[in-house]
Amino acid sequence: MHIVSGKQKIWDFLSVKADNPELLKAQYRAFTRQMPMMYFILLSSTWALAITHMKFAPTLLTVGVPTLFTFGCMLRVVFWLRTRNIDPSPELAHTVLLRTNRLAGAIAVAFTLWSFALVPYGDAYTRSHVAFYMAITVISCIFCLMYVRSAAFIVTVIVNGAFIAFFVATAQPTFVAIAINVLLVCAGMMSILLTNYRNFESMVVSKQRAEALSNENFRLANLDSLTGLANRRAFFVELEAELERARANGTRLALGVMDLDGFKPVNDLYGHSVGDRLLVEVANRLSGTLTASTAFRLGGDEFAIIAPFPPENAQLVINANAISERLRHPYHMPEGTIHISASMGIAVFPDLALDREQLFDRADYALYYAKKRLRGSAVLFDSHHEDQINSDARIESVLKQADLANELSVVFQPIVDIRDQATIGFEALARWNSPTLGKVSPACFIPIAERAGIVGSLTRPLFKKALAAASLWDTSLRLSFNLSAHDLNSGNGVLALIGIIESSGFDPQRLDLEITETAFTHDFEQVTQSVEALRRLGCGISLDDFGTGYSSLTRLHALPLTKFKIDRSFVKDLHQRPASYKIVKSLLTLSVDMGLDCVIEGVETEEELAALKTLGGTSVQGYLFAPPLPENKAREFAAQHGRHRNKIAV
Repeated sequence: MHIVSGKQKIWDFLSVKADNPELLKAQYRAFTRQMPMMYFILLSSTWALAITHMKFAPTLLTVGVPTLFTFGCMLRVVFWLRTRNIDPSPELAHTVLLRTNRLAGAIAVAFTLWSFALVPYGDAYTRSHVAFYMAITVISCIFCLMYVRSAAFIVTVIVNGAFIAFFVATAQPTFVAIAINVLLVCAGMMSILLTNYRNFESMVVSKQRAEALSNENFRLANLDSLTGLANRRAFFVELEAELERARANGTRLALGVMDLDGFKPVNDLYGHSVGDRLLVEVANRLSGTLTASTAFRLGGDEFAIIAPFPPENAQLVINANAISERLRHPYHMPEGTIHISASMGIAVFPDLALDREQLFDRADYALYYAKKRLRGSAVLFDSHHEDQINSDARIESVLKQADLANELSVVFQPIVDIRDQATIGFEALARWNSPTLGKVSPACFIPIAERAGIVGSLTRPLFKKALAAASLWDTSLRLSFNLSAHDLNSGNGVLALIGIIESSGFDPQRLDLEITETAFTHDFEQVTQSVEALRRLGCGISLDDFGTGYSSLTRLHALPLTKFKIDRSFVKDLHQRPASYKIVKSLLTLSVDMGLDCVIEGVETEEELAALKTLGGTSVQGYLFAPPLPENKAREFAAQHGRHRNKIAV
């Protein structure tokens, strides 16, 4: 058993292992840089020995054989110089190392035999030169072959074995001493070589481990740990790389940015663990649907898709809608069946987008457009959107420089109790008359202010103006005022609102603050705290546009609401649309069951009003009664239609 083991160790020592590809490549790169030097030392020493023997030995030995050696060695030098800078494959490195083993043995035998052939010629000095040549040459070869352990060992055994045996056999004391000395030196050299080789091998292995760890860290840094998709960091790197390829090849590149509709209520209703499992399932569906495209998770419920070779625009939108449809299918969880949809914005390079930032921003704008107008569908960024961006940018720029206290104004739309046609309050609505742009619709400038994060600077002057006007009304009339989600998203914002209410002298019991369902997409905990603070002050809290966005019954219970408003989209042609009729009926029943007041918006025809009366609706507003009115007209309207006309301040 020990004999087999010993033989195996010797074989392992003399062979070139192929089990570590990186070690093979490192050996190749290391020794190829030293091989030309080894051949230079070998040839220079050979010609030096040949010259000292030219007077004594035949020309064949002193000129012919060295010339043959020179030709062979120069061929090898040219080979190594040509291949020293290549990055070899493990297979190539292994083949070259094996060849080096064989050549090392052949070269060692050839030079040793030539050296012994010169020993009989010349005097003691020339014979001593042969001994010196063999000793010093083998030492230099050991150094040059140190990264190919087996080749160095073969050369040492062949040359030194023959050298020691030959010179010890002469029984000449000087030669015997030289042989013993060379034996000891070579033994020490081999010991040093083995130590250096082990250190070299250890260094390569350590480098491999470090690179493997680095690669793993890199992989983890670019991987979304929840879904297994590439993350936001990897997305921007890949997008830049694909853009470079598209530019170089003159091809198109499509980017889709996708957001899940209704995901946040899932988290609130079922908890984050269910939300996480839902995201995993969405990622799996995306990966299973895409073929030539790559999906990324950018964060939260936002995903992106890079399509390197998109079809024509019409087909691109069809394909994107097919993805949205796939994601719309029900998700069956142990906690219940979940229904969500996905909106997507698409931008194409080089159509209207020329760099990474522009491509992403325009896909994001198309996503915003989709969520606002075509929820659950895909929208391709086009020239119309580009014009809209330019217009929005101009409005935002002017808005930031505007004298808002003077340029903003408030109009009031009556809220009427249809049982007696009496005005019970007004909703304050914003208006902006810019010296630069003229009159700008609130449907335009308010969303722009929200996206720019400056809506708070609009809310405060508008709120002050609305409270100042309402202070002149009869005390039976209520004021409704719309708040942005951004107004409720920080403690400082709410404190500013409370300060305005308290300094106005207006009774907060007569104030209804309306929040939209988009507030639910923000920090819901902070929104809840803000609403509770306003409620403690005595303000009513109304949920605007109920049923059009993110609402759930859980949210209605979580917030201290006093009323909600039914959106115009459910009221339009109510008498002719059975689905709308049933929805409004259900919402009115819900308001009664929950003890909440209900205001119905957008009533414009007598037929709609008649249908609402049949359903039991009471509080309504809309153009059927009056459009939004300036402050003085609102007071006149209240005086004519109020329950307590003689108490209206005029």
